[in-house]
Amino acid sequence: MAKAQAMSLIDKNRRSETPALARLLGEAAAARAALGACGFPLAILDATQHARPVTYVNPAFEAYFGWRADEAMGRGLGAVVFKGDEAQVHRLLAELSSRRPVKAWAKDGSSRPVELAIGPLQNAEGRVTHFVVAFSDRSELERLRTQLDSLQTLAAAA
Repeated sequence: MAKAQAMSLIDKNRRSETPALARLLGEAAAARAALGACGFPLAILDATQHARPVTYVNPAFEAYFGWRADEAMGRGLGAVVFKGDEAQVHRLLAELSSRRPVKAWAKDGSSRPVELAIGPLQNAEGRVTHFVVAFSDRSELERLRTQLDSLQTLAAAA
């Protein structure tokens, strides 16, 4: 009889944990789907390792920079988009400014003017475990700025 009561107690505990686990798994799947659907290039870095390796890139990152997820994952972000300059990545992560214009490079070596936004992710204890790095394409802005400069030079010469 005691064994049956113990099994009953275990079964009740499992049933009460199952909805929480299902909810957690559902939220994780929804978060991954949202990151994947985002039109901005995104990378997630592991803050618990000194090298801050890439642990995730979304399809927009793959398309914009030309790196497949399996090529980028496990490497430092500097090696992937900053011509090997890991020190720059560490400086950017230390500053955590809201937005910062920087020059990044695609896999084919072409430069990409981007605006970088970095957000830390914390665990339940408040410890930073990951960084989300979002890239916004500034190519059109830079092109328009160059055109404006040219027009101002022409107007000054006239």
